[in-house]
Amino acid sequence: QVQLVESGGGLVQAGGSLRLSCAASGGIMFSTLAMAWHRQAPGKQRELVAAITNGGSRNYADSVKGRFTISRDNAKNTVDLRMNSLKPEDTAVYYCNAVTVYDINYWGKGTLVTVSS
Repeated sequence: QVQLVESGGGLVQAGGSLRLSCAASGGIMFSTLAMAWHRQAPGKQRELVAAITNGGSRNYADSVKGRFTISRDNAKNTVDLRMNSLKPEDTAVYYCNAVTVYDINYWGKGTLVTVSS
């Protein structure tokens, strides 16, 4: 079992930066989890934004590569998403996601990021 709580969402102007954080807790050791951030804009399908494996390998959606950075701190059981050069099209609810070694998915409730033009 994994519980995920996101924080850091809010309103930011285009070109600005924001840092999201996800705190994990539960009965599964955090260091064994693959972690990811997904987002869902109004009327759009949820999409993968960034992922980091339990081994530290990172993957990014083409739309955010070079602007966003995902990182994890296994000592603190957290994963962060640092977002720079934000664009209005980045506006979405951002969800923290954890995947166990058995491919079981856990989701946070989401945090809203609004980028104004």
